[in-house]
Amino acid sequence: MLKRLDKIRFRGPKRDEFLDLAESPNASDSECNDDVPVKQRSSIKDTEEQRDPAGSGTLTMSAALNQDYKMCDSDRLNEVKGHLEIALLEKHFLQEELRKLREEINVDTLKQELEKEKSKRVDLEQKMNEILRSRLEDSPPPPPPPKPQVPSVNGTGDKQKETLRSRLWKWLYERFGVYIEDFRFQPEENTVETEEPLSAKRLTENMRRLKRGAKPVTNFMRNLSALSSWHSVYTSAIAFIIYMNAAWHGWVIPMFLFLAILRLSLNYLIAKGWRIQWSIVPEVSEPMEPPKEDLTVSEKFQLVLDVAQKAQNLFGKMSDVLEKIKNLFMWVQPEITQKLYVGLWMAFITSCLLPYKLLGFMIGFYAGIKFFIIDFIFKSCPKLRDKYDTPYIVWANLPTDPQLKERNNATLSRRQIQPTVARGAQSAGMSCGIGREEESGRAYNTKRGPFHEVFNLSENERPLPVCENGWRCCLINRDRKMPTDYIRNGVLYVTENYLCFESSSSRAASSKKNKVIKLHDITDIQKYKVLSVLPGSGMGISITTPSTLKPLVFGAMIHRDEAFDAINTQYMKIVNPTAATTVTSPET
Repeated sequence: MLKRLDKIRFRGPKRDEFLDLAESPNASDSECNDDVPVKQRSSIKDTEEQRDPAGSGTLTMSAALNQDYKMCDSDRLNEVKGHLEIALLEKHFLQEELRKLREEINVDTLKQELEKEKSKRVDLEQKMNEILRSRLEDSPPPPPPPKPQVPSVNGTGDKQKETLRSRLWKWLYERFGVYIEDFRFQPEENTVETEEPLSAKRLTENMRRLKRGAKPVTNFMRNLSALSSWHSVYTSAIAFIIYMNAAWHGWVIPMFLFLAILRLSLNYLIAKGWRIQWSIVPEVSEPMEPPKEDLTVSEKFQLVLDVAQKAQNLFGKMSDVLEKIKNLFMWVQPEITQKLYVGLWMAFITSCLLPYKLLGFMIGFYAGIKFFIIDFIFKSCPKLRDKYDTPYIVWANLPTDPQLKERNNATLSRRQIQPTVARGAQSAGMSCGIGREEESGRAYNTKRGPFHEVFNLSENERPLPVCENGWRCCLINRDRKMPTDYIRNGVLYVTENYLCFESSSSRAASSKKNKVIKLHDITDIQKYKVLSVLPGSGMGISITTPSTLKPLVFGAMIHRDEAFDAINTQYMKIVNPTAATTVTSPET
């Protein structure tokens, strides 16, 4: 810091160049005051009054003295100014250094951490003292020491007590101090896991890991299914005899424990390098695809879509199972849950009345007959299974949450249609044409429900006769970044004032994926070719609106030209009714 200030201090004129007041012969400390020039001027005036008017030497000397005094004042002012500038610079740099030191060393946080550590140490010492006090209270009291007879002996006895106490404390700390440190309470640290960015390579690798991890479970379930379906007659017969014998003697649980131990032993031998492969159903080894490192953008996108489709189907199956179990226990279908309720009461009463050995024999015997014989008959005869297999019927009839929502929407639409039909029967004097149009508009349903309810439109809006069933296509929204929002499959409809796209997603919130565009807001309609590599003029239509940065593309349309003519004609009717007859069809 001092070196830096010295450099700054000597950037201007050096101090040697200034006039040294101590070495100047014509100057003194009293000459620096403001009164000096006045006195000198007054003395000069006196000399001028007393001098000889004919003498010119005195005039020249007085002028030289005045000039010397003026130069001396200016030099002194410059020196003072230089000192002030240096002091200000020193003050500025010292403030900067102080600010940096305060930023680097946060004193407040250090004080808080120090206070926390002090409080922890105090708590630990208190706990240590309490534990030692309790141990000392539990131990038998030591015999009282003999009373000293001389005051000098009393002082030595106090010293012995202190040494014994210190030794005892030291021994207890060495013996139990390590265990006491384990009971030190520390605040729980909330660790936030960093999420990895979306990567096609990482996604495919995770799906392969999931498949490899679930392979033992799937193989076990496949072997059980092969046993119950008598895929290998000899193996199933041997397993049936062994199981029924174990159930007769009450050895079902020991048998399963022995099988688990046998499986672990075989796994140990396989881990040591033995080749042991036993399976009722022969395993089909799937070819392992070598990892592709150099993939194009289209290949990566297709890979992500395939993995996303598999994950979607897997999550859908898991969601169906969990929702069915939830609806079974929440009395969503009372007639199904009632059967479970009665069965649980019967099982509870039998478990209270019958001895456990007899109860275990009954459960094991029924499970063997059900697994090896009844399931085989039901799998061989599906019609019998649909009529008499109670667990299968209950599970199949349990609804999922999307099915419950569809049923509720259907009941609501029926309740809304019934009053309209009654009103139509009472008002027979109304015109038949208008009534038929309204009924056809209200009765028109999409896959998700009534048309006007799906797209939140008025009841008068309905598809044109050209697209009563809609055109199947995929919406390509290039403004979105996620693959699930970038491409959506669905059906496209055209009404008198709107262009409606219904997403075919199987999710419950698929209504948010629908798209409704006003024909009046469209700024441009063109035929579009999604893949320039393919021959032909393409199978897409691009529509530009002010609300989108890039045009929306409806691709993969088989009847692209028919849809384009219908949309363009209706658009021209709304925008310019006079020019609706002369419709052009530009191609890209």
